[in-house]
Amino acid sequence: MSLFQNSVLNKYLKGLESEKVNQAYERFTSHFHNPTIQENIRNSKEEQYQGEFLIDLFVNVLGYIKNPTPDFNLTTELKNIKGSKKTDGAILKGEKALAVIELKGTNTTDLSKVETQAFGYKNNQPGCNYVITSNFEKLRFYIDNAVDFEEFNLFQLSKERFDMLWLCLSSDYLLKDIPKKIKDESLTQEENVTKKLYKDYASFRNEIFDAIQKENPEYDKLTLFKKTQKLLDRFLFIFFAEDRLLLPPNSIRSIVNQWTDLRDKYDEYFPLYNRFKKYFGYMNTGHKGQQHDIFAYNGGLFAPDEILDNIKINDDLLYKHTVNLSTYDFESEVSVNILGHIFEHSLNDIDEIQAEIQGVATEQSKTKRKKDGVFYTPKYITKYIVDNTVGKLCEEKKTKLDIQEAEYEKERKGRQKETLKKLSQKLEDYRKWLLQITICDPACGSGAFLNQALEFLIAEHQYIDELQAKLFGDAMVLSEVENAILENNIYGVDINEESVEIAKLSLWLRTAQKGRKLTSLNNNIKCGNSLIDEPTVAGDKAFNWKNEFPEVFAKGGFDVVIGNPPYVQHRRLMEYSSHFKNQFSVYTGTSDLSVYFYEQAINILKDDGFLAYINTNKFFNTEYGLPLRNYLTNYQINTIINFEQVSIFKDALVSSTINLIRKSNPLSIVNYVEFNKEKLADLDFQNELISRKREITNNYLKKNSWLFTDPKISLIIKKIKGKGKAIGDIEDLEIKRGITTGYDDAFLIEKSHLLNTTHPEISKSILRGKDIKRYELAESGLSLLFIPWHFPLHLDESISGASQDAEESLKIKYPQLYEHLIKHKDKLSNRNKSETGKRYEWYALQRCAASYYELFDKPKIVWGLITGNWGFSLDESGNFLTSSSFFLTSNNINLKLLLGLLNSKLYKFYFKNVGEQTAGGAYVLKKTSVEKFIYPSIKENNLLLENINEMRILSNNLNKYEANFLMLVKSKFGDLKLTTKLRSWHQLDFNLFLKDLEKVRKKYAKENETEYKKLSLSEEAEWMQYFNEQKQKAEELKAEIDKTDKEIDQMVYELYGLTEEEIAIVEEATK
Repeated sequence: MSLFQNSVLNKYLKGLESEKVNQAYERFTSHFHNPTIQENIRNSKEEQYQGEFLIDLFVNVLGYIKNPTPDFNLTTELKNIKGSKKTDGAILKGEKALAVIELKGTNTTDLSKVETQAFGYKNNQPGCNYVITSNFEKLRFYIDNAVDFEEFNLFQLSKERFDMLWLCLSSDYLLKDIPKKIKDESLTQEENVTKKLYKDYASFRNEIFDAIQKENPEYDKLTLFKKTQKLLDRFLFIFFAEDRLLLPPNSIRSIVNQWTDLRDKYDEYFPLYNRFKKYFGYMNTGHKGQQHDIFAYNGGLFAPDEILDNIKINDDLLYKHTVNLSTYDFESEVSVNILGHIFEHSLNDIDEIQAEIQGVATEQSKTKRKKDGVFYTPKYITKYIVDNTVGKLCEEKKTKLDIQEAEYEKERKGRQKETLKKLSQKLEDYRKWLLQITICDPACGSGAFLNQALEFLIAEHQYIDELQAKLFGDAMVLSEVENAILENNIYGVDINEESVEIAKLSLWLRTAQKGRKLTSLNNNIKCGNSLIDEPTVAGDKAFNWKNEFPEVFAKGGFDVVIGNPPYVQHRRLMEYSSHFKNQFSVYTGTSDLSVYFYEQAINILKDDGFLAYINTNKFFNTEYGLPLRNYLTNYQINTIINFEQVSIFKDALVSSTINLIRKSNPLSIVNYVEFNKEKLADLDFQNELISRKREITNNYLKKNSWLFTDPKISLIIKKIKGKGKAIGDIEDLEIKRGITTGYDDAFLIEKSHLLNTTHPEISKSILRGKDIKRYELAESGLSLLFIPWHFPLHLDESISGASQDAEESLKIKYPQLYEHLIKHKDKLSNRNKSETGKRYEWYALQRCAASYYELFDKPKIVWGLITGNWGFSLDESGNFLTSSSFFLTSNNINLKLLLGLLNSKLYKFYFKNVGEQTAGGAYVLKKTSVEKFIYPSIKENNLLLENINEMRILSNNLNKYEANFLMLVKSKFGDLKLTTKLRSWHQLDFNLFLKDLEKVRKKYAKENETEYKKLSLSEEAEWMQYFNEQKQKAEELKAEIDKTDKEIDQMVYELYGLTEEEIAIVEEATK
């Protein structure tokens, strides 16, 4: 795949010194295009020619100086910084390697096999940006990682490609790090084009959709929206095709110009859309024109569509947006990668708009695909998964057919015809096999995995062509196999109709060629519910795999299943729960949706087939994951890659895993790789996989939660577990969640609100997760309107379901409350549609803690559900909690003692190894996780309790001290919106405090249209003195807190019998 964005690349290519490059090309062709020299190179062994190759190409053509010449910048056999291994060559800048060179003989046809070795050398040379591999006939050039590269066929290199080689590899450019600069500029340009194009694309869709609704009221909104999306798909294909010369250039612009000329010059008007419809018809059936012919690309995208062919579309809008999009260069500016991101963004918006059309509350539907765990998978992930599933099958088949590259490199002269025939037949057998393997993504989205599989298979066919050409001494002729691959190898299913259409479009754009019909993908890419085949459950989305793909299941199923199945929490799957329970052995009542995709993948795979998913790793150590863990250990788990607290997907909250599994008997050993809290963009993914790999046993996976901890850590965990009992096993201890309103704007009100005084019996002081700190509670300033189901008749046990009598009673007894709630009725009615207005009234709380709300009044330990800071507090004021919080209460244990334990480093360490954290490192403190903590079997420790009480007092004092200082700031300067830095004012020096304060004051003045007056020098001096005095006092308090904290931690270590070495491990892990 190309390293650079075309528009950026073209800018640099135009800047080449043409005379110098032409002279270099003459030197290059006189050697590398000489048939005799080519034959001699092919017949040379690696070690015979590698030194001369460096001179012939890098010195004589590209301008490097080879060791031992003075001031050399090219050397051979450069030793790794660590170890004794040496790279074949290196380009030096000063004394450091800027590029490493790994050479093989021409009997190594596939240079991808050299990547691992070459990048191993790169990673042993600090500051090395480039990798060059070659078999003397072909050369590959990489920057930073192995995902993308430029490949050059030296024996057939055109002048145009030589210009690219010169830009990448000549001493004039590489020694100045220009290729890296071009790549960085390309990434920036690609990001900018993506943002701008998507903005224009979305604007086109949204404005056209609004206009179509107004002008075509006879059709329902959802239908019109789907047709709008199809119209955009048509235009996008045409823009792409005309810039890549599949269609006459500027065809859309020509249509628009002809239309305006006829209208303005000749007073001949007809709707612009009529002219576009005619062009769509040409795309479907073909057209012989006076100036240009239009080929019948067809494929289904341009087939007649009764609604799309009959709707009316506003001329001005169509003109404005088609002209705007036609300004993009889809050949040089818009790569297939950019289109992939455009498509995925589009699907996010489509779900949101459809939810609006169908009446789902905007707050609930917003970024639905992201809430559903549907994210665009980065290329290095799709490449790894395809290479290790499809690629693995291909390697096995080539081994079985005994395809040895060296046999195809031998000189043809003197070889028996029968030998050549047998070698050629092996390749034909391999191609035949290659055209019948089947690859499926059961949640294909916009088609990222399918496109990667397509790319891999095209390259594999080119590999066959290359070996055939070498065998018979011919120039390589590439087979046109793209359509055959789409028809025979690629399959996808998605529940979203628009996803299916966009996946088809993305495959067409990647394979479209001039004068060749688009492949109809209707039999391969289908819309349906991959997990449900019952129409009574899934309606028209019910999907029977064997009926939909009979040709695949006639052969036993798919060879490969790959993808990124959606992560949807069990709460949103209630309507399908009974079906999943009957259908899947991995079912539990709390399983997320991705769990079922694993079992379904095994069901649709043929024996010995490969499964590889990237998805959440939450099943590793959750209770609901146990059936899936047990299920998977019955099969051959080859590799687990655990991305713990690593953000693979932008905005995703859950950590991810790649699991490579074969539908075969399990092996005793499983490869395990872990990334933890790292930015993968800063790492060479492929090489890190090798260096981090360790082995675990399948038996270990069968017996345990998949914790994958270090053996020393495992011993500490074991020791902790032996010192008491799990909190969840303590009698009379209850852990409960806060109130779920379903729509906070209606139920959480300011404490100054009138309803707090008119209806004090339903007004409850409430805390949110973010109000709970370590040993302390912040004031939320909010009250909860506590409205149980059937209120105010909630004590009447005879009421079942939503009660009209209850609503009438509310209206009469609580008129002001009813007036407040009725303002929010639309939003409230759209909560949890399976229950709102059915099990309970539209105005009631979604979950009101009916069976335990009295517990809020008891002393209780409270904490936030998802929190970046480890912290528990004790609430003795009867506060209610929102659903972003949990609480614990018990009559059998000392809550203050437990509070100290929970806030200790040892408990934090324990949780890090047995609990759950988000991809960003936040703690997910669910009931099931907190229940795992081990309460020690000891009598109460008075000294520990004294320290815990002291911590509560000190923390509360510091909290008040911080708050009083900020109250003073606000009293002097107004109700400022304080930044996080200002809230932690005593951690700043005065200059930083003043700088942030002035920013906030300026913003406040602008928003409130008041005068901003900078502090005078004397005022600054006064504030500096006061600030430093208060900071010193706060720091003294903080020092006392830290000292007491350490004493508590040490006492907790002693409670659990930790050694000094074990304490050091805990301290290091909890920094």
